[in-house]
Amino acid sequence: MGAEEIKKDMDIISWPSDLAYEQWVALPVSGARPSARYKHAAAVADEKLYITGGSRNGRYLSDIQAFDLRSLTWSSLKLEIDPNADKSGDSGLQEVLPGISDHSMIKWENKLLLLGGHSKKSSNAMIVHFINLETHVCGVMEASGKIPVARGGHSVTLVGSKLIVFGGEDRSRKLLNDVHVLDLQTMTWSVVEATQTPPAPRFDHSAAVHSDRYLLIFGGCSHSVFFNDLHVLDLHAMEWSQPQVQGDLVSPRAGHAGISIDEMWYIVGGGDNNNGCPETLALNMSKLVWSTLTTLKERHPLASEGLSICSAIIDGGKYLVAFGGYNGKYNNEVFVMKLKPRDLSHPKIFQSPAAAAAAASVTAAYALAKSENLDFPQIIDLNFNGVENNVPKKDINLEINAIKEEKVVLESSIDEARAENSRLREKIDELKSNHTELSKELQSVQSQLISERSRCFKLEAQIAELQKMLESLESIENEVQILRRQKSTLEQEMEVSSTQQQGSGGVWRWIGGGT
Repeated sequence: MGAEEIKKDMDIISWPSDLAYEQWVALPVSGARPSARYKHAAAVADEKLYITGGSRNGRYLSDIQAFDLRSLTWSSLKLEIDPNADKSGDSGLQEVLPGISDHSMIKWENKLLLLGGHSKKSSNAMIVHFINLETHVCGVMEASGKIPVARGGHSVTLVGSKLIVFGGEDRSRKLLNDVHVLDLQTMTWSVVEATQTPPAPRFDHSAAVHSDRYLLIFGGCSHSVFFNDLHVLDLHAMEWSQPQVQGDLVSPRAGHAGISIDEMWYIVGGGDNNNGCPETLALNMSKLVWSTLTTLKERHPLASEGLSICSAIIDGGKYLVAFGGYNGKYNNEVFVMKLKPRDLSHPKIFQSPAAAAAAASVTAAYALAKSENLDFPQIIDLNFNGVENNVPKKDINLEINAIKEEKVVLESSIDEARAENSRLREKIDELKSNHTELSKELQSVQSQLISERSRCFKLEAQIAELQKMLESLESIENEVQILRRQKSTLEQEMEVSSTQQQGSGGVWRWIGGGT
């Protein structure tokens, strides 16, 4: 269950509106398909799914394919070498795009950016390739700073104008759990130094960013262990944590694919080298609750490792688009899932007046402290929205005064809420006292019931004995009646016998001559 196939004679133009919600559907494809593969990279731009690289039978692929989500047709992009590229190192001979797998791809402006990955072309540092979607020019983006070591199986997440790279496996198969940031506006790399316990070194995991502040890391594997843990890096405090999650039980997996849409993070596929994961998961990143959208049959193409997942908006509807993967067989089908519209209004976490006022007061106090204390240390500039702060000092002072006034009002509200809580506590104490008295009365009644039950048991036992005595009396009466009948019968027999004896004596006297 959980997957179906579109009929071949279906109207291609209207296929998005004909889909059921939260069901995987294999799209029919017109014309040739790209080679089946896994560990490729994918991105959606202008209602087209772009696929780059990947691996098949141990061979690195170097093609880039585009799937039109309207016409349901594949096409191959013919790339051109960047004319501004430095050719001195290769004696004029250059590859347009090298064969590569286990890389990541992000859409940025009118380009596709390819980061890292494994290939036959040796490199000690991570390379960033670009593909211009308008001119189809391909090249390498030069970067400076602390460039991370070359790796594959890492994760890359876009936050504003910055890319965050986590983990992976380097060329010598060393597992990594470091964090690097690439500023796309300056093309400068920097290293993140975070506190607390980071995730164990891993690769083939997934990552997402929530509220432009929290980097979430899920799953992946080492060389011997598969993970199902969730780690969070606060990009403002630069602090790792491992929060408690709720909801459905999630099995360990690696090689899965993930994509975040609003506050939901969707996870598809993956496995543990023995079994693929057939369920499609959704994590509510605001509530940290796992849920299962659908479960596919065993050996389904989506229960694979090394597949890709993207999101697309078609006619206002939101869709998941999956491609490729390997589960004992390489796959090159395109699957889509139509997502249900969700209410994006944020739930009220603080329900009581005191809690709401306290939360608002803490927020205001934090904003005030942040405005007044401007010289705290920062390791890395994480202005993720890319906007400089040019607010005049006078305006800042006005905002600070306004926040102070709001803080006074909120503190007054807190005092009122505390007084209300005190009254509620008195009522609760009174109710507890009444409850105690009622409990004592209930115990008394229960003890009386127990004694009455004991008396009832004794009476029932006496009644049972009397019933036995009555039954024995009835049997005695029956025996007496039988004896009476026997006595009556004997008396009658004795009378008859006496009469016969008297008659026989008269005859003998007549014979003897008696008178």
